[in-house]
Amino acid sequence: QVQLVESGGGLVQAGGSLKLSCAASGRTFGSSAVGWFRQAPGKEREFVGGIKWIGGNTYYADSVSGRFTISRDNIKKTVYLQMNSLKPEDTAVYYCAAKLGTIAIPRARSGYDYWGQGTQVTVSS
Repeated sequence: QVQLVESGGGLVQAGGSLKLSCAASGRTFGSSAVGWFRQAPGKEREFVGGIKWIGGNTYYADSVSGRFTISRDNIKKTVYLQMNSLKPEDTAVYYCAAKLGTIAIPRARSGYDYWGQGTQVTVSS
């Protein structure tokens, strides 16, 4: 089992920055991927980006590429989502998710086995 806990959400003005954290506990990650998703009110949960635990390769959705950066700290077993140049349309609940035993970064919700509880990000105009 893997437990994921997000933190770092909050209210920020458009153009500002926030850094979310996803702390993992339980089974060690090894060959795995951690993804970030977000869900705005009335919308489907969408893939934001992800990172491979071994190697640190990342992949981003077009909507956040160039503004968001995902990184990880192997010792702390924590994945970060640095969000810059935030826009009101980035307002959503942000979730991290983990997939064990993979060599790829899944982009679909169904590709992940473990989920955090989510953290609210609100960007005011």
